[in-house]
Amino acid sequence: MYLSVIAVKALPNYKLQLTFENNENKIFDVNPYLEIGKFTELKNIALFNSVSVCFDSIEWANNLDFDPEILYQDSLSV
Repeated sequence: MYLSVIAVKALPNYKLQLTFENNENKIFDVNPYLEIGKFTELKNIALFNSVSVCFDSIEWANNLDFDPEILYQDSLSV
């Protein structure tokens, strides 16, 4: 079972501040993905900053997203 993302904020250096449904705040580093496929498009800072909550996860204006399980598992607690 996974926790849904209820809030997201783009931070400097391609990081995301995430709030999950249990009210836990975590930081997810997108840097490791910026050289993989369509994720290279997120190097465009305007596109990166377009991130928003979509259903139970996050999504960018170019329709890229992450699985909420990955977001929770690979984030660091704040």
